[in-house]
Order: sequence, then C-alpha cells, then structure tokens
Amino acid sequence: MDIEVIRLIAAAVAIGIGTIAPAISVGLIGAKGVESIGRNPEAAPKIQTGMILSIAFAEAIAIYALVVTLIILFVV
Repeated sequence: MDIEVIRLIAAAVAIGIGTIAPAISVGLIGAKGVESIGRNPEAAPKIQTGMILSIAFAEAIAIYALVVTLIILFVV
C-alpha cells in the first residue's frame, strides 16, 4: 500500500474516532442539563454554567483530534 493512502486512512480514522466521543458527550450533557433544569428550575443558572463548561471541555477533545489529523495530513 502506498504511504499516501495510509496517511489518508489514518487521518480519516483519527478524525472519525476523535469526534464520536465528544458528540455523544455533548448530547448526554445537554440532555441531563435540561432534565435537571426541568426538575429544579431555581437552580438553572448554576446548572447552565456547569453544563456550558462541560460542553466546552468535551469539544476540546474534538479539537485535539482535528489537530492530530492535520499533523498526520501535512507533517508526517
């Protein structure tokens, strides 16, 4: 197999696997956050702050996967 084909397959696998976990995490965080706000509306500001922070940390993993993919494509 040619090295270019291997690089493209590695990049596709890296971005594919690297975005699945954050997507699931963001969905679960959003669902549980809305459920918590529905159960206790008075605590909405605290729940929303924690929810947004958690979503940002989960999305950081997807950004790391993008950086790794770009390194595979253009540096290696």
